[in-house]
Amino acid sequence: MDSSDEEGSEEYLFKIVIIGDSAVGKSNLLSRYARNEFNPHSKATIGVEFQTQSIEIDGKEVKAQIWDTAGQERFRAVTSAYYRGAFGALLVYDITRKDTFESVRKWLDELNAHSDSTVAKMLVGNKCDLESMRQVSVEDGKSLAEAEGFFFIETSALDSTNVKQAFEIVIREIYSNVSRKVLNPDMSKTELSVNRVSLVDDGAKGWGNYMCCSG
Repeated sequence: MDSSDEEGSEEYLFKIVIIGDSAVGKSNLLSRYARNEFNPHSKATIGVEFQTQSIEIDGKEVKAQIWDTAGQERFRAVTSAYYRGAFGALLVYDITRKDTFESVRKWLDELNAHSDSTVAKMLVGNKCDLESMRQVSVEDGKSLAEAEGFFFIETSALDSTNVKQAFEIVIREIYSNVSRKVLNPDMSKTELSVNRVSLVDDGAKGWGNYMCCSG
């Protein structure tokens, strides 16, 4: 095998976790992305499930192993193993339930306690098809993402709005971060960027790349 064949066969496998309160739509986001399926009668996840998806970036196959776990408090004991080795995370809330948005900081604290600080993070406001029932404004979601310096997107697992984008922005961000670390292992801090939108500027907290249902 020549060097060009070896380069073409290079493979990346990244673990991504989906976290958030119960019934915010984590499992349906994953099933919509991985299998283009939606189950309106989806039952609460028991334990941990995961799906593996592949996308091509820069001519390389990049695989994401996406983990979904139960949001109920009684399953929180699985967290350290669940988060271990994660390169990315989707923090999901339900735009029709303000309490799930208020829980995001708790989930973020847990993520930070059990994972590396360089994990690529995406704040996801799910169920944006239920606009008439909205309790969390787009501005609230955007403000939290700005404060924490991560991406923000609103999705609908029901009608597929922004679901693919939510996962693939995170996957591409991980790939970009890892590629830069490989090229420059002495980097003290990896600058986050996606589609040429810089999220870290001169040490200041950045704000997330923003997409919502209404466009």
